[in-house]
Amino acid sequence: MKYGLDIPTAGAFADPRKLADLAAEAEEAGWHGFFLWDTIFMPGHPELPVVDPWIALATIAMRTQRVKLGAFLTPLPRRRPWQVARESVGLDYLSNGRLIFGAALGYHDLDFIPFGETFDPRIRAEKLDEGLTVLNGLWGGEVFSFQGKHYQIHDVSLLPKPLQSPRIPIWLAGGWPRRKPLQRAASWDGIYLMTTNQVTGQMLTPTEVRDAVAYINTYRTGPEPFDVALNVTPSTDRHQSIELVQQYREAGATWWIELETTGQVTEQSFEAYRERIRRGPPE
Repeated sequence: MKYGLDIPTAGAFADPRKLADLAAEAEEAGWHGFFLWDTIFMPGHPELPVVDPWIALATIAMRTQRVKLGAFLTPLPRRRPWQVARESVGLDYLSNGRLIFGAALGYHDLDFIPFGETFDPRIRAEKLDEGLTVLNGLWGGEVFSFQGKHYQIHDVSLLPKPLQSPRIPIWLAGGWPRRKPLQRAASWDGIYLMTTNQVTGQMLTPTEVRDAVAYINTYRTGPEPFDVALNVTPSTDRHQSIELVQQYREAGATWWIELETTGQVTEQSFEAYRERIRRGPPE
């Protein structure tokens, strides 16, 4: 099991230098991944300042040596996939091959509607699928063309290719027991699995995680490794977290990623979160 952090980019966290300091401390404390929210507005608090995650990740890449990093999760339907291709390859080189690309539909309308972007879930799903195909094609370094409903590419070659081979790993968001997102993730390199059951609202049991992994595996077509990352709101009881890690590992999870869900992104909450990170992962 690897251990990561899912970090806010709003309020007291909206400073790329502070985030880089935090990432360096997380790496020293033994964490394996440092991932940032990709949002224009903080849900529920549109008045708060927000830092662009890709700018902050560049700063983090220069301050760390080992941790995986990425934006979790990029709402690809509101981005131009060719621009994302350029940005992600640059960050892959800057981090010496440590980038994970996390993608999703986008989960709140403030990132879409005020800018004239549709929030229709069907259209966002179409744009996500097409965008991933375009992104993967442009990463290939060869002349690439694509004719889709939302995107058209005509004989384009973007160099350099990513540092990682065969590509920068792509993880997709998904929640059990919703089937379609899990099917989509199965075509790529990993899933960022919500640990709340999308029907009951309860935390996923290890049995449910095992069922989700088994379902994904029915759609996998190759022998390449596939990551199952759980976004976990950690317990204040460290012993309880350690036991849950073991149960999720046995169910097929490969990453435990602690999600900071607090709406109190103040200086006080930042320092409290920093102390928790310094204590290291629940190993």
